[in-house]
Amino acid sequence: MDYVYINEVQGRSELGMISLGTFTLQDSLMFYRHGTEEQKREYLSRLVTAEISPSFAMTEPDIVSSDPTGIQTKAVLENGKWVINGRKWFTTGALYAAYTVVMARTEFDSDTPLHLAFSMIIVPTSTKGYTIVRDTPVLGITGGHCEVLYDNVRVPEANLLGPRGHGFLIAQERLGPGRIFHCMRWLGQAQRAFDLMCKRLLDRKVRGVPLGRKQLMMKHVFDSFADIQGCRLLTLAAAQKIDQGDQARVEIGVIKVVGAHMLHNVCDRAIQVFGAKGLTDDTPLSFMYRAARFGRIYDGPDEVHIESTARRVLQEYSSPGSSWDFGLR
Repeated sequence: MDYVYINEVQGRSELGMISLGTFTLQDSLMFYRHGTEEQKREYLSRLVTAEISPSFAMTEPDIVSSDPTGIQTKAVLENGKWVINGRKWFTTGALYAAYTVVMARTEFDSDTPLHLAFSMIIVPTSTKGYTIVRDTPVLGITGGHCEVLYDNVRVPEANLLGPRGHGFLIAQERLGPGRIFHCMRWLGQAQRAFDLMCKRLLDRKVRGVPLGRKQLMMKHVFDSFADIQGCRLLTLAAAQKIDQGDQARVEIGVIKVVGAHMLHNVCDRAIQVFGAKGLTDDTPLSFMYRAARFGRIYDGPDEVHIESTARRVLQEYSSPGSSWDFGLR
């Protein structure tokens, strides 16, 4: 829960987590839980001290991201080295990273369950055969969402992160906290847009009367206030449950969807209040609005979270007399 408050503050700036170094937290947790002592010395300690930057590769151009069992990147063990071939994209931060943790298929026996057929492997970005094809612009924004080709990339067997075949488990452990971290930062971004909107409503005058006196403008204030605070309480509730040792999958699924929509809607209202100026780069709202749209796709699209969350809730009602515990008792 403490991290919610920290992220609310740093989330107000799109560069906050970069300048403060907290963007490495997901990888730090991953190495802390699954890394060998040598990997912790090589990567974890340097992440914590901000000597290096991380990147993570799971998504592929021609594979449905909501079903990662279709991942085609392969890693074969030959003479004590992993030989990796495949293509990844949206490898965020690869331009500046010291390494990429790659999810690849390592088990090809037909008897192996699909969820145990993939592993995580650490690949230094300086490795021969690791080629950044392009920095992919997203809604006109560039900044390190890279497409990367792996052409007979060879790394030591010891670069396996965690147990062989446990790639899905590690990925879920990494993505779960990442989703709530996003929601925490979105609160800060939304609060910044709200501040800009409210100040504009007081400063801007129409026929000598502040724009904020208009009833439709007041509706923007009310709706944004309610959306932000509602999402904030959902985020705090999920964080509290995690602190209690629960995976909080339902709560995280809910706030991932609700939070992304909340940020988008608050930024949208702020732009509407600013009028034509809000569409320009004279305010940060244009960038914030476009970045908010990403949230409904990365770390799982809305549709996947809605379906999985609803399924888990309905499972609780499968027993006679059962009901969902909203924590009100």
